[in-house]
Amino acid sequence: MSIRHQAALAKKYIRYYMTAGNRHDVHSPFVYGLVEEVLNKKAFRPEYGPVEQLRARLLQSSDVVEVTDLGAGSLTGASNTRRVRDIARHAAKPAKFGQLFYRLVQYLDAKNVLELGTSLGLSTAYMASAGATVHTIEGCPNIAALAKSNFSALGLENVRQHTGNFDNELLGVLQNMPNPDIVYIDGNHREEPTVRYFEESLAFLRPNSIVIFDDVHWTEGMERAWETVKSHPSVTTTIDLFFIGIAFVSPDFKAKQHFTIKF
Repeated sequence: MSIRHQAALAKKYIRYYMTAGNRHDVHSPFVYGLVEEVLNKKAFRPEYGPVEQLRARLLQSSDVVEVTDLGAGSLTGASNTRRVRDIARHAAKPAKFGQLFYRLVQYLDAKNVLELGTSLGLSTAYMASAGATVHTIEGCPNIAALAKSNFSALGLENVRQHTGNFDNELLGVLQNMPNPDIVYIDGNHREEPTVRYFEESLAFLRPNSIVIFDDVHWTEGMERAWETVKSHPSVTTTIDLFFIGIAFVSPDFKAKQHFTIKF
């Protein structure tokens, strides 16, 4: 990530932090409950321990892996060869988001999750540890192999891995897995593919599902993609947490609502 890009992102984050609301700014009973019971329940749980122990080991790893980057990796300045500890530090989602995904799975009683972008599998592990069967797609075979060993180390048997370009893999995975309760789009990070993956997933979602988007403010293109999602007829409610956006596809919500919440 260039210094200019870092500075622009920092300015956006400051603006978000100064203007974002909290549970008292939410007038939807459902969203209020979600903020109170999921977003604000940040205390560490024993169930998080194994994943965070794995993260600690990865952050100390001196292993090197050859990476096939099929997304917007050029913005990170990444070479084809990367150290595992650098992937864990810069590409893996921070603990507070993995733990949020854990709580979302439990709160929504999600049985099946689709994830686009496995990386080292930390977010995957959190959602699987919460009880969901997670189908996860990773574009880089070497990264997928590392993730597989991580799932094995954690004793997770409810992760179904798929390796290949999202463009080639997504439809087949959707057709062959149970309808997802949660879709997490954490790969590519470009406007057109992000919107396309979202729209391709819509026909397969269960009622009252959510779609989580990573890095919705990372670039102007991702911000446009997020605005497209917010205005989509199928989306009834959105929550902007700056580093991720959550879109609700629920026939129970009769009017569109958009919230920016401090997290």
